[in-house]
Amino acid sequence: MATSSSPNLEEDESLKGCEVFVQKHNIQQILKECIVNLCIAKPERPMKFLREHFEKLEKEESQQILARQKSNSQSDSHDDEVSPPLPNPVVKARRRRGGVSAEVYTEEDAVSYVRKVIPKDYKTMTALAKAISKNVLFAHLDDNER
Repeated sequence: MATSSSPNLEEDESLKGCEVFVQKHNIQQILKECIVNLCIAKPERPMKFLREHFEKLEKEESQQILARQKSNSQSDSHDDEVSPPLPNPVVKARRRRGGVSAEVYTEEDAVSYVRKVIPKDYKTMTALAKAISKNVLFAHLDDNER
């Protein structure tokens, strides 16, 4: 069981890293604005429009970086003028649910979860096995998982 939880932990860490990256660089808002602009303009060549849009954003970003560097070099010479640091975006931790209407559970709950096995008689087991064998959703299960 430890081998199956290890990839899940790595996947969770990778997902958290992606979420932090998206938050840090404001990717979601940028893409939202891009799609809105695309829908408003409705260009004949959407890829060209998107490329030009992102090139424009890149130029604006580089101008902002240059302006910040310029102001930093000026503030180094003027110790009296101190600019306030830019506020960092608040990263909200996602809380997981077992299902759509299930209650939220934590990682500790997931690690300590004990699967409930309900004993079944032979007739019920054969009926379930027959139904599962015909269902595409359960085709990948091995004998222990069925």
